[in-house]
Amino acid sequence: MPVARPVVGITSYVEQARWGVWDQPAVVLPLSYVRRVEAAGARAVVVPPSPNGVDALAERLDGLVLAGGADLDPASYGEEPGAETVGLRPDRDAGEFPLLRAALERDLPVLGICRGMQLLAVASGGALVQHLPDLVGHEDHRPSPGVYGMHEVRLEPGSRAASILGDRVSVPSYHHQGLAAPGKLAVTGWAHDDSPEVVEDPERRFVIGVLWHPEAGEDPRLFEALVTAAR
Repeated sequence: MPVARPVVGITSYVEQARWGVWDQPAVVLPLSYVRRVEAAGARAVVVPPSPNGVDALAERLDGLVLAGGADLDPASYGEEPGAETVGLRPDRDAGEFPLLRAALERDLPVLGICRGMQLLAVASGGALVQHLPDLVGHEDHRPSPGVYGMHEVRLEPGSRAASILGDRVSVPSYHHQGLAAPGKLAVTGWAHDDSPEVVEDPERRFVIGVLWHPEAGEDPRLFEALVTAAR
């Protein structure tokens, strides 16, 4: 008999969208997330932002991808929004924090991407740098609107991330916020400017957050590792 594909949830956005004759709020997610998850051997399920029924949902999932997107509300880590922290999505915060907690309680494999990495860190007691260029002095991580920056990340030897990607990897990046403190997570990867790019929980079977966008690149290994852990 064929082996059942694991079911991997991917968090999504609610945005005003236009298609055909319609112009209304819609649940949206770049198709690249779905393609990466399904190419790795799982069945992707797009999860709209909602705090309702997260425990029942987590029971039905074999893994979870926390997708990128807008800034987290700094209130989640005890700060007021800075001048560059704009476009907050309280619906996503309200839905994704409890969904992440429910997933972690069940030891589901979790991959956090960009905002998702930041959410992992904040949920673990960490905090963010609200505008990374103020700290590192350049815009390499988000060179211009809608354009990914490419840079190298070095990984901690012996870490889960290094076991998947090797000691160094070139990544597509699009973020203006960074990691100030990882909370209970371990930082296991750094950009060329020494800013943290990877967090993981070595006590769990698979919890990794990356600040870049693997769904936008050509390297499938993080998705393959997630799906392998979800089997």
